[in-house]
Amino acid sequence: MACAIVPLDEQQVTEPSVVGKDRTLPALHPDRKEERCFVPYKPPPEDGSPAQVEEFLEHAKFITEDLEWLLALPHDKFWCQVVFDETLQKCLDSYLRHASRGLDPAGLPCSPAVADVQRCIHRAVFMTFLRMATHKESKENFLTPTVFGEIIYENFLFDIPKILDLCVLFGKGNTQLLHKMIENIFTQQPGYYSDLDETVPSVLQVFDTILDKCGLQCEGAGTMEPLKLNAYGRPTTMTMSQQDLLDLVLYLCDSTTTIHAFLDIYPPACSTFQSHSFLSRLVSFYESAVPDIEKAVRKRNFTDKSLKEDLWKRMCHSCKRMVEVAHLLLQHSCLQPILEGGENIQTFAEELLQHFTSFLPEKRFLSDYDEQFPIADDISLLQQALPLIDETRTSYLLQGVQSAWDSVGRRRPQGHLKTQALPAAQGGGVGGRASPLGVRESGEGWETPRGAEASQYMPHKGNNGAACSLGAGELESLLSSIRELLPDLGEGFLLACLQEYDYSSELVINNILEDRLAPGLDQLDRAMPRPPKEELPPVLSERSNVFDDDEFDVFHRDQVDMSRIWKGRRKGESAQEILGDKQHIDEQRERYRAYETVVDEVMVEPGAAYTLDGDYDDEYDDTYDVNQVGANDLDGDSLLSRRPFTIPLVLRTGNKPQFEQEEEEEEDTRTTANPNHAPRDQFVQDPALLRERAEARRAAVHQRKGYRPEPAGSVVGKPKGQGQTQETVQDRRKKEASKGRGANHNRRNMADRKRNKGMIPS
Repeated sequence: MACAIVPLDEQQVTEPSVVGKDRTLPALHPDRKEERCFVPYKPPPEDGSPAQVEEFLEHAKFITEDLEWLLALPHDKFWCQVVFDETLQKCLDSYLRHASRGLDPAGLPCSPAVADVQRCIHRAVFMTFLRMATHKESKENFLTPTVFGEIIYENFLFDIPKILDLCVLFGKGNTQLLHKMIENIFTQQPGYYSDLDETVPSVLQVFDTILDKCGLQCEGAGTMEPLKLNAYGRPTTMTMSQQDLLDLVLYLCDSTTTIHAFLDIYPPACSTFQSHSFLSRLVSFYESAVPDIEKAVRKRNFTDKSLKEDLWKRMCHSCKRMVEVAHLLLQHSCLQPILEGGENIQTFAEELLQHFTSFLPEKRFLSDYDEQFPIADDISLLQQALPLIDETRTSYLLQGVQSAWDSVGRRRPQGHLKTQALPAAQGGGVGGRASPLGVRESGEGWETPRGAEASQYMPHKGNNGAACSLGAGELESLLSSIRELLPDLGEGFLLACLQEYDYSSELVINNILEDRLAPGLDQLDRAMPRPPKEELPPVLSERSNVFDDDEFDVFHRDQVDMSRIWKGRRKGESAQEILGDKQHIDEQRERYRAYETVVDEVMVEPGAAYTLDGDYDDEYDDTYDVNQVGANDLDGDSLLSRRPFTIPLVLRTGNKPQFEQEEEEEEDTRTTANPNHAPRDQFVQDPALLRERAEARRAAVHQRKGYRPEPAGSVVGKPKGQGQTQETVQDRRKKEASKGRGANHNRRNMADRKRNKGMIPS
């Protein structure tokens, strides 16, 4: 009969004793641990001296041999060594702490021998952690899942910081293994979820620490406390020391890379991060701190150009990772449930739209996010999953995205890098951002794109529309930013490069340093000075005026008769003489008289054709004289019915004006026809009489429109405070006494009356 398979935590082992009597021990017991000392890990030397390299190789050989020995142990011995050997845990922890993350300057190996040893240690450590995270190796060798969870949790074989380090160290190329490993840890020990929930505030504290170092304050929901009084005296990114700025950028780069690696490998953790409003805090931090740090990296003077290049690459990498973290949170908390078609699709869609709406004020983040993960694609996905989605809201979001691109002064690309050259996980830097020294970040190794890939990164004038027009200040800013990095180049050459590459300083720097300029630019002299400014054409040559070429036109005449020009009153003339000179009035009077004579002649002989001067025109065209023009018009000569020609008053002679004479004649005619006609009364009438007439007219209007007069019982007295007459007082007393007789004031009496008659049930 085959014996039942027992898990390791329930097995008993009989071991021989030194005295001679065997003893029975549990399979997991401290006495079963082998006495072996695991040495801590030390990173390879930076200077690479032969003695230090040899010491490192010997030290690394000890670690590799010890870990390979550990992995060769049987299942029970392995777990005894893992649980009860403290030196092993110190060795593993030291590697997680000091191992190169791939972005560190010391991550490059000094020699092939060092690189081989590093790879061996890296593999051995990963295999050790992988075996430690496996509770069942075979049908015979396994642990009870609950006991396994207690062992790894109580002995701190795994914790959240270790898991984060494992993701960032071994995530590249081992994503599936790490995912199964972490999933098994969280599944067998749910206590890690509570630990993760307590760790997220510490991760958020990273952002607050960086903002505090930069002299900024985050505007997120989690920082509602007022600004400290001593915040204004703290150093900023522009005033802090070079070493502090370096540490700050390294800290940001390491933190963002670690968070992205963990969420990318283990997506279920996104819900825990979202429960702490991690996305909103991340976006606010991106908008507040990133521009300030990038400005410090660009503007500050570094003794070593390679350091400046390294800092810029790390900032590009950090920005890319932060945007990808935001996309992971949206992908696994909103988009993935919509694609799976669950029950609450509408809820997830509403949450996604709310997140996009909250991005609208953050112009810098929104443009970078849209370039790497187009928001229009996500909205299109929502419209396919939910045909009844609000189009007004989606249109508003798309307009906000375009507004963000316009506000940051960048042109929205037609195609995206992740769909053209590189996969999404290893695409170019955020926004195609180039470093100040021209190296673009693309993936983990920051390799510079070459050949066909480089042409996809580079926008050309032919497919980018017309060249953008910049103001003088913006153009000078672009030139100064390029000359800070490349001072040996002439401004004329730089202007030609900016014009060729659509005024993108990043592309100009990148292509100059990589010798990938256009053929026309490559033939120019790189020290070419700036061309002189073109002189504007004189304003006088373009001037057009009604006084051109007259006798006083000083712009076209060299000599002017100054005797005809004077300022103020002429010499020898008095004011009375000037005012009494009516020569111009006489000239105008003669002119009007000539016009009046011509018009009178035209009226006298309407059948003839006269010119304006009164001469007869014998070339008159009588072609249409046979037509009966005006035969059906009313009687009366149209020439006689027209308005008479009137001489202005100032040009008339001493006689009375014509219209006054006509009025006097009309007045005499009226007086003769009606002798009783009295002259019009020029005095104002009595106001009381006017009021009586107005009241009579008003009463007539009211009577005509059917207005009721005031009832007889209406009591109208004087205004309050002026006293009332005895008659008004009596009328008011009478009205008060008899007001219950009618209307609605006697409803109680009438109700009693109806009730007595049986009309209302009691």
